[in-house]
Amino acid sequence: MGSQEVSTVDWQGKHVTVAGLGVSGIPAARALHERGAVVTVVNDGEDERARVQAAELEALGITVRLGDGATLPPSTELVVTAPGWQPDKPLFLAAAEAGVDIWGDVELAWRLRGTNGRKAAPWLAVTGTNGKTTTVRMLASILEAAGLRTAAVGNIGVSLLDAVLGEQEYDVLAVELSSYQLHWAPSLRAHSAAVLNLAPDHLDWHGSMEAYAADKGRVYEGNTVACVYNAADPATEDLVREADVEEGCRAIGFTLGPPGPSQLGVVDGILVDRAFVANRQKQAQELAEVSDVNPPAPHNIANALAAAALARAFGVEPAAVRDGLRAFRPDAHRIEHVADIGEVAYVDDSKATNTHATEASLAAYDSIVWIAGGLAKGATFDELVTGAAKRLRGVVLMGADRALIREALTRHAPEVPVVDLDRTDTGAMSEAVEHAARLARPGDTVLLAPACASMDMFTNYNKRGEAFADAVRARAETSA
Repeated sequence: MGSQEVSTVDWQGKHVTVAGLGVSGIPAARALHERGAVVTVVNDGEDERARVQAAELEALGITVRLGDGATLPPSTELVVTAPGWQPDKPLFLAAAEAGVDIWGDVELAWRLRGTNGRKAAPWLAVTGTNGKTTTVRMLASILEAAGLRTAAVGNIGVSLLDAVLGEQEYDVLAVELSSYQLHWAPSLRAHSAAVLNLAPDHLDWHGSMEAYAADKGRVYEGNTVACVYNAADPATEDLVREADVEEGCRAIGFTLGPPGPSQLGVVDGILVDRAFVANRQKQAQELAEVSDVNPPAPHNIANALAAAALARAFGVEPAAVRDGLRAFRPDAHRIEHVADIGEVAYVDDSKATNTHATEASLAAYDSIVWIAGGLAKGATFDELVTGAAKRLRGVVLMGADRALIREALTRHAPEVPVVDLDRTDTGAMSEAVEHAARLARPGDTVLLAPACASMDMFTNYNKRGEAFADAVRARAETSA
């Protein structure tokens, strides 16, 4: 299906099973029901929240089965799944055996775009192991600065279905896509797309690094204008080479160094474009200054270059790139400066829930007291510690799997002082900040970049970051 084509499916009387309630399942069930489909929602859980959601759907005439996400309802002609459901679930195995298609919420949104009488807006898509949300929000800010009607949607938390079926008409959408969502989106064809980076993540879901990378690479399939890749990460360029794209679609790289032809990069503190210029062999277009990127950490500059590449692929002028980057404000808990106390900076990067994100975070500062630990999710830390060892003033460890990081520090940074907090209650964060403050010297950065998930101690990474910020502010008040 080409990028400009709109799918026509006769939904009337079609038996569709929606797998999972929540932010994607409920809009999918409603949209399908409104189009005349016979919808059955299946859901693993049956807690109070699920019961309330089920009652609301049942009031519309939608069948809901709580506590049974394994059985394929009779007469099912299509399954639409929430992105987190693993491919080896019995429901999906049964669907495959019966020859029933399985779509994700992204696939459904792609098929339904343009069916409400409104123009189907092109998609500029972003995926990667880390940096997706920031890049998509930067991209939306740039598109807005260009005067375009746009929204940041997808895995970012704003339903794609709501975006394509709502009252608002868009010129273009900035779409964040996870590997889960791409796995279930076989016909998606973006205007242009970027894979920011690739590192081991969610391997329990995908089964292997190869399968994970292949699902990420789906974002390039059928691109019409540009496949944006990370020149520092050859695996992303490999995915471009393997993609089946529209005639004339170009490979566009981004780099933190001076760009070659068909690349965006950095020269003397300036973000420059040698891809979307008349003579890319000899010309370069200034887009913005590094200081226009907030914060100007190396991996965030890479995010900005990827966003700029997608915007330029869509025809956005250089001034809008600069203005959009200047207007952008990062989300909380992403390299967020909390306070300076006694010439020591305190930075919250609780969103760094894996080693790849933490590696980028640690690379942003010269002398660090690192607060780390939590649920490792099967990760190993030797490579991370080896790369960061020279930057570490000290380390404070907390959380269930902190021993794995401590062992890596013993092997690769034995001279770095380590405080091991043998507690996993939420109050441990205050003690961690106190220990970090004692280890820090003027000019240092106390950095919360856990390299682990938060659920052993906190509801999510946001709560963990809030606990860190609260502890830092409390210390600032007592130090004032």
